[in-house]
Amino acid sequence: MRNADVFPRYRGNMEYFCLGCGSRHGVDELLYTCPTCGGVFLLDNLAFDRLAETPGDEWQQIFDERAASRNTALRGIFRFYELMAPVLEEEDIVYLGEGNTPIVEASPHLAEKTGVRFAYKNDGQNPSASFKDRGMACAFSYLKALVRRHGWDDVLTVCASTGDTSAAAALYASYVGAPLKSVVLLPHGKVTPQQLSQPLGSGATVLEVPGVFDDCMKVVEHLAEHYRVALLNSKNSWRILGQESYAFEIAQWYNWDVADKCVFVPIGNAGNITAVMGGFLKLHRLGIIPALPRVFGVQSHHADPVYRYYSVDDPAEREYRPVTVTPSVAQAAMIGNPVSFPRVRHFAEQFEAIGGRGAFQVLQVTEQQIMDGMIEVNRHGHIACTQGGECFAGLKRALELGLMAEGQSAVLDATAHAMKFAGFQDMYFSNAFPPEYGVVPDMSLANRPELLLDAADKDRLSPTEFTLAAAKAIAERLGLQGK
Repeated sequence: MRNADVFPRYRGNMEYFCLGCGSRHGVDELLYTCPTCGGVFLLDNLAFDRLAETPGDEWQQIFDERAASRNTALRGIFRFYELMAPVLEEEDIVYLGEGNTPIVEASPHLAEKTGVRFAYKNDGQNPSASFKDRGMACAFSYLKALVRRHGWDDVLTVCASTGDTSAAAALYASYVGAPLKSVVLLPHGKVTPQQLSQPLGSGATVLEVPGVFDDCMKVVEHLAEHYRVALLNSKNSWRILGQESYAFEIAQWYNWDVADKCVFVPIGNAGNITAVMGGFLKLHRLGIIPALPRVFGVQSHHADPVYRYYSVDDPAEREYRPVTVTPSVAQAAMIGNPVSFPRVRHFAEQFEAIGGRGAFQVLQVTEQQIMDGMIEVNRHGHIACTQGGECFAGLKRALELGLMAEGQSAVLDATAHAMKFAGFQDMYFSNAFPPEYGVVPDMSLANRPELLLDAADKDRLSPTEFTLAAAKAIAERLGLQGK
């Protein structure tokens, strides 16, 4: 048996690869879009084929042994070091406890009610309470390597966000410290109070502009092109690599056999679904998994450009067009022009070439279905965010359309912790959604506190009388029987 605590000796040869014009660039500097054509990058390891010299079952054993490692650099997402960013040294790797998030089976009643076996992967149990920490761990590890290599004394990290990206970026920047400083740009009034509190608490400079995420993204893209800043949105290819660990962990949890799995992922800015497909393809290429799972992207009808593209059956007739978004409870998915769409198309073609038609599909769901879904799953013991509700709505839609075969089960992505979206839950329970959301609560799912005695009773009664009156009111409300 190998020593699981020993850091890998393998090093790759990484290059930026443009999906637009095919040009290649070295990774010794920060690049986000192709200087030749403006296209988005993937990171390509030119030494990847060397990994195939190790049999797939041996890789399984290596990764399983590392799961018990006490080496900080290998405890999180980098236990899959060779598959992600194998140009980093051990001293570069930032670990805050990200990764290894639990896969929790749906409660028996919920599975029976839904009609299919499924589970949630609770990525809200990452350090900043969202999946974004996977990408940030990789991106900040790469930044540390560049700082060490070049001796930079001042690096400003910047991102646009609807909440989760800013929380993760600010957390990791504050942990790494100088010379990194964090600035986050948010759409004014479009971020929940819980999410806004996170970058503020981490000490980031928080700036707001009117509009939506797409407006903020245009601003930070301009900054990245014209000023020396480190962009941390999903245009940053290192972030995509870190998020591939989500796919690796699913495969490992199911003992490296995901042939009967359907993985549901909200699309949003399309970085996560890019990473999920890219990760599974790497595992398949090395023989670590014998077959690919099926991947279902899910979009709200309030922000659905990728769904519209793939709703056209004939690939030759498809044409990608950004859309103008309207308010969505799935705030991280309220993006009308996903930066990573070219990456989605790139990997979707590979998925279908291996897994056949239907290996990758996109589903559209309504805001009503998203909120009903979040409330319903959380009433059955889960901690899903609105994006997790979106995935549950996507699962139900797939079942309605007959898209899941007999014997298949599903893994749903709960991208963030439910507490980040407590305001939407409160609006649902109190029937206070603004009309533009189009959400009317199912009152059988609503839950509100009940006041049994009022302040006047508290003032009027003696302490003993108040205790007896409160206990009696509770017993009557619950129908308790006396002993």
